[in-house]
Amino acid sequence: MKFKILAISILLLKSRLYAQQKNISGTVIDSATRMPVNGVTVILNPINKTDITDETGRFAYRNVGPAVQSVTITAVGYQKKVVLIADLKLSPLIDLSPRLTQLTDVVITADNPNPYKAISETDIKLRGVSNSQEVLRIVPGLFIGQHQGGGKAEQIFLRGFDNDHGTDINLSVDYMPVNMVSQAHGQGYADSHFIIPETIESTTYQKGMYNVEKGDLAVTGFVNFNTANTIAANQFKVEGGQFNTYRMFGMVNLLGQKAKANNQSWYAASEYRYSDSYFDNPQHFKRFNFFTKYHGRLNANNWLTISASTLYSKWKASGQIPESAVNDGTIGFYGSLDPNEGGITSRTNVNAQLLTTLPNHDIVKNQLYYSRYKFDLHTNFTFYLADTVNGDEIRQREARNLYGYNGSYQHEGYIGNIKLTTEAGINTRLDMTKGSELSHTVNNFTVISPIKLGDITELSAGAYLGETLQFSSKFSMNAGLRFDQFYYRYNNKLATDTTLNGIGVYTANNNTISPKLNFYYRANDKTQFYLLTGKGFHSNDTRVVVAQGGLQTLPAAYGADAGTVFKPAKNLLFNAALWYSYLQKEYVYAGDGGSVAFSGRTRRIGFDLSGRYQPLNSLYFDADVNYAHGRSPDDPAGANYIPLAPVWSSTGGLTYTLKNGLNGSLRYRYLGDRPANADYTLTAKGYFINDLVLNYTQPKYEIGLTINNLFNVRWKETQFETITRLKNQAPVDGIAFTAGTKFAALLHFGYFF
Repeated sequence: MKFKILAISILLLKSRLYAQQKNISGTVIDSATRMPVNGVTVILNPINKTDITDETGRFAYRNVGPAVQSVTITAVGYQKKVVLIADLKLSPLIDLSPRLTQLTDVVITADNPNPYKAISETDIKLRGVSNSQEVLRIVPGLFIGQHQGGGKAEQIFLRGFDNDHGTDINLSVDYMPVNMVSQAHGQGYADSHFIIPETIESTTYQKGMYNVEKGDLAVTGFVNFNTANTIAANQFKVEGGQFNTYRMFGMVNLLGQKAKANNQSWYAASEYRYSDSYFDNPQHFKRFNFFTKYHGRLNANNWLTISASTLYSKWKASGQIPESAVNDGTIGFYGSLDPNEGGITSRTNVNAQLLTTLPNHDIVKNQLYYSRYKFDLHTNFTFYLADTVNGDEIRQREARNLYGYNGSYQHEGYIGNIKLTTEAGINTRLDMTKGSELSHTVNNFTVISPIKLGDITELSAGAYLGETLQFSSKFSMNAGLRFDQFYYRYNNKLATDTTLNGIGVYTANNNTISPKLNFYYRANDKTQFYLLTGKGFHSNDTRVVVAQGGLQTLPAAYGADAGTVFKPAKNLLFNAALWYSYLQKEYVYAGDGGSVAFSGRTRRIGFDLSGRYQPLNSLYFDADVNYAHGRSPDDPAGANYIPLAPVWSSTGGLTYTLKNGLNGSLRYRYLGDRPANADYTLTAKGYFINDLVLNYTQPKYEIGLTINNLFNVRWKETQFETITRLKNQAPVDGIAFTAGTKFAALLHFGYFF
């Protein structure tokens, strides 16, 4: 009898406790735009349990005990807000007011799967993006170099990799790929110049191959640029400066306040830029961009986003010149040996995204995109090395249609007290390229001998599944598995193509599986530790895949990061990581020569250190220091360096924003000496460059000055080991380089209305 009474008492006590527990949910919106805010941290008080809002701005907690009386809502760039649970039940819609970005808003949690989130949010809001080159430089440790005029994609360096123009880094805009596979100039070619800097609202990036959503090319990492869904004001800007450089830019809302109140936004932006640049031979660089975006709520469960853009660019280029020719006085440091180099490129994009919230709050995303792309490039790296009469000029061109689809499904549930977040998705893209050409030419358009000519069709499809388990407010784990399949078709139109057996259609296919396993531990409210592991890959050009029958053309990359996010004070933030990567050997296609070569294994180890300090609301310091040690294990010591791989690099600066409207920044870029060839007998010289921005900003206008290379340092932006021959001279094996910018001042005036 006593046992029955005890059992009944326990059941009554448990039922009373469960009755006191409750589920809590809400949606966070921007008070100015009335749009949902993603990535907001919601903290239960006083138990300090956290959740992160999803893309619809929603957060949710299950079985919250009676001790919890309020939630704290905090996000970078917004006023912190405390909401009582009783008020949250009455009105689950929480509006946050924008404010000056502060490091104090950064919260260390265990459920943040991206350790770079805090830095990316603060950097872009405090530093901004002032030009198209800064679009990529916003990523800590990422360096770029331009070696053939402003219209060509930049050479990218990250984590000890010379990524060429995008071979080992996955770039996208609103999840539409920037990279071009089997491109006429190089695999993964990523020309991001169709992005208008002022339209970028935020960036999402992560180093390494640890994100299951990212497949091809995501070896050193990925970067996604998120354009703004809505703009606060219309603006018009004019810029002008040295070397006959000018730019006009405008951005306007196309819908009124009534549409804004109904969660509808539509705006358009456009720019035109011209520059002769700082070289002895004018580049006559021209670029036109147009971008428009609609974002709106169709009904209670669906958000539709449609954007379109177009780019046209044309230029002449001074190209690479040999050091030997500068040293003997044949040519000046900013001169050119073949002023006929240059190109024309264009890209038109349409991108449609539909986000759907199901009745159980699961999220389904569907995306369709299309790009029409044309490329025509004229270069001469070796001058008269192969053809001592006509010279070695080459032409690379293509016309491409790119079709793609991304779909994903996200579900949140519980296994006991463990929160389980499931994300599954598929990606597919079809690249259809007509007339992919490599020819030996003279005067740009006269063909002396064709080297490659054919049509390329490449279809890739990937599927992934990721599971995130949040065991407590301190510990979470993410596991993912990805499968990618590739189909290649090349219609060869040249009987003289030495890598294939005559005219005809060649096909191949290959596939790969990529597992990921990541751990996150929140030691306290100041420190998070993480361990990231995974396998990634980059695909290779169709022309080498079909030539090798698919063998050793989809190399695996393995990596691991052990790091920490550390916030010892409310206005001080550090991110540090030790990392390792290994890349398998592979066959590769050389776009400049049309040849197939074998590349051996590489190993790299290094560390990244980033610091952010905001001693005053108006003053922000940032610094990134990166080190990479890379070697080829198949080659003997002393001859196993990785050419052009960065070793030491650092960026940093201070940014200020005063109440009287004065604002700006002083920044530096440092890239250390590095080997230019495998035995390090040639050195790619490093540089230290400073840039200055001064602005005076008022509600209706802004006046500003930008100075690149403040101290007028003579530096080499890109360098290669190249065997060159000048006319009627002997061949020389040495460094060929493109000079970096001189002191360059640019004034701008902006009007807001």
